[in-house]
Amino acid sequence: MKLILSRKGFDSSAGGCPNPVFPDGRMLALPIPDAQSPIRYSQIQHQGQSIGPLVSQLTGIPSFSRRGAHLDPDLIASAYPREPGWRPVLGQHSSAQAHLANHGVGEGDLFLFFALFRPAEKQRGRWRFVPGSQAFHAIWGWLQVAEVWPLCKAEPRPSWVAYHPHCHGDRSARNSLYVGRERLVLPGLQESLAGAGVVERLAALHRLTAPGAGRVTDWRLPAVFFPGPGKSPLSYHHNPGRWQVDNEAAGFCRLRSAARGQEFVLDLGQYPGVCEWLLTPGLLS
Repeated sequence: MKLILSRKGFDSSAGGCPNPVFPDGRMLALPIPDAQSPIRYSQIQHQGQSIGPLVSQLTGIPSFSRRGAHLDPDLIASAYPREPGWRPVLGQHSSAQAHLANHGVGEGDLFLFFALFRPAEKQRGRWRFVPGSQAFHAIWGWLQVAEVWPLCKAEPRPSWVAYHPHCHGDRSARNSLYVGRERLVLPGLQESLAGAGVVERLAALHRLTAPGAGRVTDWRLPAVFFPGPGKSPLSYHHNPGRWQVDNEAAGFCRLRSAARGQEFVLDLGQYPGVCEWLLTPGLLS
């Protein structure tokens, strides 16, 4: 089984700003812009309301709500009108899909999605980022793979997936969809959890950026992620200089995470402690 730390959502280059953490602790990973997508920001719902005004206010671009939105990964049933049979799904193509394929990512493997976040508040009826607040990386959702559909193959697909951005426009030959499981299956998991979903509210265990770090890419991870002898490190992080024991917090390590790359893959067969960490109450809920 493999774990994939997958970067998805707004950032300084895609969207132009962080994703919001609302005053009640809820997070929203905003889909990145996509001119080839048939979906507009104004059509996407969050808590029963269009996210169009939110993205326009946070980006400072009034017309942003009319732009195409890459609703992917698509994990929330209420975010967009659905046909019967809809399932959570993630699309990937190009070099990122090649990286996943080269690591054999497929059925049963688990994506943990992370993004750049910053606290947001309403001021005079408009959303803004809290002045003086700092951005940070945090986990916001997950998807365990049930099936992989290579879209480059001329095979019939169910009609419920026709809306998805990866089914439109000029995507690469590696264009694929990862369809989520109905229920999560992990060694030692006793409770029933959805096979894909989003974090209800931000907690300390979801935060990747170390407290007080000068860069969002300076992560604090549970020590079970630390690559020991004979273990393959998290992909894109093979340089030993990226890793160090955290002398300030017992049970943790520090990682200078890669600024480039969307999909960081870890073989859980070599890291059973990470598999146990995934069972931490509240991490996937």
